[in-house]
Amino acid sequence: MTTQFLNPVNTQTWSNGRHVVRCTQAVQETRDVRTFCFVAEQPILFYFKPGQFVTLELEIDGEQIMRSYSISSSPSVPYSFSITVKRIPGGKVSNWLHDNLVEGFELAVHGPIGDFNAIDYPTENILMLSGGVGITPVMSMARWFFDTNANVNACFIHSARTPQDVIYSRELDHMCSRIDSFNVHIICERQEPGQPWVGYRGYLNQQMLELIAPDFMNFEVFCCGPTPYMRAIRQILGNAGFDMAHYHEESFGSTPAAVAEDVIEHAEAAAEALDQADMVSVTFADSDKYVRVPRGETVHAAAAKVGLHIPKACGMGLCGTCRVELKAGTVDMQHNGGITEEDEEVGFILACCSRPLGDVVVGY
Repeated sequence: MTTQFLNPVNTQTWSNGRHVVRCTQAVQETRDVRTFCFVAEQPILFYFKPGQFVTLELEIDGEQIMRSYSISSSPSVPYSFSITVKRIPGGKVSNWLHDNLVEGFELAVHGPIGDFNAIDYPTENILMLSGGVGITPVMSMARWFFDTNANVNACFIHSARTPQDVIYSRELDHMCSRIDSFNVHIICERQEPGQPWVGYRGYLNQQMLELIAPDFMNFEVFCCGPTPYMRAIRQILGNAGFDMAHYHEESFGSTPAAVAEDVIEHAEAAAEALDQADMVSVTFADSDKYVRVPRGETVHAAAAKVGLHIPKACGMGLCGTCRVELKAGTVDMQHNGGITEEDEEVGFILACCSRPLGDVVVGY
């Protein structure tokens, strides 16, 4: 195996799509957070943009489930990648991963993908804001800057419940101690008995932000965390008059299932009442199946009506999991960065956010 990785002829480069990987290590970061490390059996250079994410293809209790997670490692360590997962009480996927994903376990991943990354928005001043396990994509960015000796002035502000819940605490201290232009500030909501803490307490507010980073108005801001946390950050920046064109956030993890699409998928009775002029045909060439659906319905919803399950995770055109080939016809695809321009040019679409403009043929 070692000689394979040393031979560049046998090494492939990661590209957006489906890949089978093997878990090589599970690291307990905090009491309820664990990092899982992966490699490919056939050597692959895992090139991605720091901040992007992958979608895991899992089978839990006989049910196929797709779930997206930010990559927490850096592409500067290219032969492997990692995700960091918090165990959520009652969470079907997070609990399964913590209980079952051990060294040697193989699974399929889709990606990498995502507009939330440090490469597409180059800057000399970067402010990384995170709450809880939302630290993972900005940690990927921080590791990239550290490993490449990037000439950036970086301010890393992380909010956690308690000192015991600070993820990557020792590594952040190490990075901060080695680079003068990398400053780390931890804010803990509360302090439990027996936990020494001399840092910031409570919740990040405008006064605290101005104290930590007085010149934050000149920074490119990357933010990730629970929905209430990101909402509070947007309000802080908005009240300060910050130019939100320089604000970027990762939100796929906090978005619930696309309820609107589920309604469409189960509205067959209403569809039958529509005038035939308002219907379009969707043919699934590989499965030899055909269905007529109302204009405005997604390709993914059309597939469900004929018993086809096109895998999806986000339902918003973010993750790229539902990518299929459009063989004929045109669609209106309103995606959120889950597909590359190159894929679009050769005829791929995202089924979850593509609505046929007329009769279409899909390769599935």
